[in-house]
Amino acid sequence: MRVARQTLVLVLIALTSAALASEPEIVSVKKIWDRGPHNAFTDLIRFQDRWWCTFREAEGHGGSIGKVRVIVSDDGDQWQSAALIEQDGIDLRDPKLSITPDGRLMLIMGGSVYEGATYRTRAPRVAFSVDGRQWADPRKLLAEDHWLWRVTWHKDWAWSVSKMGEGANPRRGMLYRSRDGIDWEWITEFRLPDNIWNASETTLRFMPDEELIALTRPHWIGTSKPPYRQWNWTKLELKIGGPNFIRLPDGSLWAAGRKYGEGATTVLARMTRDSYQPVLTLPSGGDCSYPGLVWHDDLLWMSYYSSHEGKTSIYLAKISF
Repeated sequence: MRVARQTLVLVLIALTSAALASEPEIVSVKKIWDRGPHNAFTDLIRFQDRWWCTFREAEGHGGSIGKVRVIVSDDGDQWQSAALIEQDGIDLRDPKLSITPDGRLMLIMGGSVYEGATYRTRAPRVAFSVDGRQWADPRKLLAEDHWLWRVTWHKDWAWSVSKMGEGANPRRGMLYRSRDGIDWEWITEFRLPDNIWNASETTLRFMPDEELIALTRPHWIGTSKPPYRQWNWTKLELKIGGPNFIRLPDGSLWAAGRKYGEGATTVLARMTRDSYQPVLTLPSGGDCSYPGLVWHDDLLWMSYYSSHEGKTSIYLAKISF
């Protein structure tokens, strides 16, 4: 009996130590861009052995014509502009980066149209580049009111959720896929529990067993198996803005986005198929969030924007586990 108890104690100590060791810690945080009047809505990727970060530059959070900036770095410390993408009269928003099966860099973004400062309509845009510096002109996709928010490639298919509807409610989420990022095939509409219509910004990730997980603003985690037409949904206790998540090599899921409360902050959260628990707050506040996430060299690299130091700027954090 004594040996069994000692063994149990040792097992509990080992499990506790492993849990503590897996807690995320900030290694460093650095402001990497603040040259635009308002710099926001980031994404991050490794491409051709370099770091690439994209975001919107404009006069403010909304209601103004935005341009998409792409910056590049060899080491994540020193950054320079690689491209500035714009369209006359179009507010290019929320740019997201991915790599196509043929090795090109793909940029998906929203394109909003205003009359003065009043929103009128929108449609997504896509642009491609072979080197991250020279980009084809943004091409309009789908019909008016659509917004393909983030693209995830899996087995030569691009998957994305288009958010439809302006304002808090109603909103609709439509699942699409594409072979080339230009022509999109409708798969299904997200049917949330209790006839709720508030699906918005969504990040999709495929698991090794082909399960597809969706993290959806404002407070949903969805799961589905092939052919991804039927979904199970869990409503989270906390709201999240600008949601993103990543699966680490050990199989754990980690999410990041805006946390609401007395003041908005950008957080990193432990995530499962049906739970979301913030455990780390990044230096942030005010207008903030919309992170990009990349696992590289045993660190989680996270781009985000924040206005906690005054001007809305772009930051890069390195996080250890």
